[in-house]
Amino acid sequence: MPLPRISETEWEIMRIVWKRQPVTSADVIAELQKCDPSWRAVTAKTLLNRLVRKGALCFEAIGRIYHYRATVSEADCVSAATRSFLDRVFGGSLTGMMAHYVESRKLSKAQLAELRRILESESRV
Repeated sequence: MPLPRISETEWEIMRIVWKRQPVTSADVIAELQKCDPSWRAVTAKTLLNRLVRKGALCFEAIGRIYHYRATVSEADCVSAATRSFLDRVFGGSLTGMMAHYVESRKLSKAQLAELRRILESESRV
């Protein structure tokens, strides 16, 4: 079964669910409003319902309160989003993406050392 496509705003909801599941809509709303007080309860509930329809979340009703859980892992969703971005923007070229990133940003010596360490450890696998 393919992973659902998750929008930018839905990612905010999913991060909360992955971190705190099971979670109620009230929990999600409170967490969202900590970072951005302009979040409205109706918007969060709409997104929760959309994520249930997409198959990214499931819920258990306990009385009148829904408790949400993720049906997809964060790691799988990150991998799918990364592949999609890489394909759309860089034609699937990881080298092209890395070259663009390194050339367009001023990386600190520590960041360059960390990148080298990762690349060298991956090349030994």
